[in-house]
Amino acid sequence: MASRMAVRLGGAVLAGLAALSLAACGSDGGGGSAGAGKKVIGVSVADQKSLFYVAEVAGIKDEAKKLGYEVNITSANNDSSAQVKQVNDLLTKQIGALIFTSQDSTAAAAGVRAANEADVPVVAVDQRPESGQGELATYIATDSVKAAYELCTWMFEQIGKKGEIAILHGVLGSTAEIQRTEGCQKALKETPEIKVVAEETANWDETEAYKATQNILTAHPNLKAVFGESDAMSLGASKAAKASGKKIFSVGIDGFPTMFDGVASGLTQATMAQQPYMMGQLAVRNAVALMEGKGDDIPKEQYQDTVLINKETVTKHKVEDFYGPDAQSFK
Repeated sequence: MASRMAVRLGGAVLAGLAALSLAACGSDGGGGSAGAGKKVIGVSVADQKSLFYVAEVAGIKDEAKKLGYEVNITSANNDSSAQVKQVNDLLTKQIGALIFTSQDSTAAAAGVRAANEADVPVVAVDQRPESGQGELATYIATDSVKAAYELCTWMFEQIGKKGEIAILHGVLGSTAEIQRTEGCQKALKETPEIKVVAEETANWDETEAYKATQNILTAHPNLKAVFGESDAMSLGASKAAKASGKKIFSVGIDGFPTMFDGVASGLTQATMAQQPYMMGQLAVRNAVALMEGKGDDIPKEQYQDTVLINKETVTKHKVEDFYGPDAQSFK
């Protein structure tokens, strides 16, 4: 018991430093939530660098304010250990529900188990624990297997269903990385003349993808295309090819504002746009229902579809429909 409390107290220090600005602007601003005796909604996200998570948090804040609830938001800055400590700290503050977007499966499992022990319902967004590692009230996510399958199938058709391609993976072991790899592998099995000549882990990061693609292009000068498992990695791949004086077909998954611009300009060729702002809003509505004892009808899994954004469709959609009213400021 003593060692466990020490971990929680240590997490409080780290969480306070990492989440100070987020928690401050996460309040409803009027103090009405606490005054009405409503429990605070705890929120733990992997980072506030990824535009997906930025948009998710924006949706959380806006919906919580609309419903009159206060939120305490922490960001782990992509540190799994710090996130587990931050979740423990939130639980000591007697939150009524936890909206949880974890850094990886390790943080997901540990955080969910801690919430289960504290009898706090968990609304997981984007990332989930491995089977048997904890109980979720609900799981909200993009159908990443479907998105990757449809995107890779479309890309293969565009390049003539043959040639050399590379795959840039996100954080290994994360739910999105596993599912997006699975989806593209399914498309590959259906297109035998497409040859994967390189696979690199770029951790959802544009700079890492840029460097990885430089090396891949040097080793494989006939490379025709890159499947980036995120928009940032697709953009990094495209910029590396452009800097090398080469033209490749590059696609990603996210629907970032910067990717809309990339597709419109021809720098990149397509993205599957997710709906993180709406997911944040949905997570809050679910959390409130659970806190008010009205969550019996919430589905255990709530998968959201994506929309293919390419040169034909980019002018027909607004990025604000996916990333919220402030999407343009996220660039």
